[in-house]
Amino acid sequence: MGMIDRLAAFAGFERRADTSPLDPSWQALAPMTGYFPGLSARAAENLSTVLACTSSIATALAYVPARVYRWEGETRLEHASHPLSRLIRYGCNSAMTWCDTIEHLVADTLLTGNGLLEIERSGNGQVSGLIYHPWGMVTVQELPSGRLRYDIGDGKGNTRRLIEGEAIHLRDRTNDGKIGVSRLSRSADTVTGVDLANRHARQFLANGANPSGVIEHPGTMTAEQRTALREQFQSRHEGAVNSGRALILDGGLQWKVAQISPEDAELLETRRFGVEEIARLFQVPPPIIGDYTHNTFTNSETAGRWFATFCLAPWARKIEAEFSRSLFPSGSPYELELDLSGFLRGDPETRWNAHKIALEAGVLDADEVRQVEGWNPRTGTGERPDA
Repeated sequence: MGMIDRLAAFAGFERRADTSPLDPSWQALAPMTGYFPGLSARAAENLSTVLACTSSIATALAYVPARVYRWEGETRLEHASHPLSRLIRYGCNSAMTWCDTIEHLVADTLLTGNGLLEIERSGNGQVSGLIYHPWGMVTVQELPSGRLRYDIGDGKGNTRRLIEGEAIHLRDRTNDGKIGVSRLSRSADTVTGVDLANRHARQFLANGANPSGVIEHPGTMTAEQRTALREQFQSRHEGAVNSGRALILDGGLQWKVAQISPEDAELLETRRFGVEEIARLFQVPPPIIGDYTHNTFTNSETAGRWFATFCLAPWARKIEAEFSRSLFPSGSPYELELDLSGFLRGDPETRWNAHKIALEAGVLDADEVRQVEGWNPRTGTGERPDA
């Protein structure tokens, strides 16, 4: 990597493979929104809805239980002594826990379309650590073999090189099957519209908001009269301490309350709709990110289950598949599972009614129900099965 490439990587620029000329995630928005082409998509988090959606998905997937299982014939057993299980329990490296690592990986993928973890291995080839690298510091090249090469800058002019098999590359939907493209850039017009509405509102407030009312005079006032009236009005009626004071006018003066203009009302509706638009991009129900415009106590629970089923579950499956592909050899009996049952099983009454039906139908026994709830079995040793 040359000096220019290293400086660009330090600044957060991305270089794509020559055979895959994709724009960086936020680059499509640069001409209209003022964001510089190629810079990190973290700029998108200036939009509160983008930040809320990213945080909701990333933190939810980071906190759900993760377990490694091994298949023995038709039986699947939890493998608590697997090296990956130890990373899940004790941390992926000296600086980051499993939750931190997954949260960063997913957030990067949501914002840029790609997330990268370096795989550290011990002398016997077993995974011994996972290192998160911001995608803005990664340069990707396609080798003649078709495999990808990842050059990772450290911000100090140094570069490390990884190839497939040495990294976990989580990606959003791609155009070429290799480099992910974020949904922010795929829906650039939508996100640009929301950004421009926010900028307009910010400039409106910065340059002066509408007055609460106006005082009308039937004739023409001198400059001295206007100044005296303004100072008298401000001293008696401006500020919270003067709220509610009676207003006395004479000499034909009239007070008229200023109403919000149709244009300003339309701006407010546009900003509200912008929240729904971005939430739709990430497939996050608005109540999950704090938009309760159309919310009730009834549909909030439904929104949580919808969030788990149609948003979290597909991402969980992508993570499981990518970890299995990158960490476990082909044909390996091991697999990673992110347990979303806490989202899917609903409230305690619904959950225990489901357990009752399963017991009565003979689908589960009492110890299996206790295991689902995270409790030790009554009839066993109290230890989880291991191999």
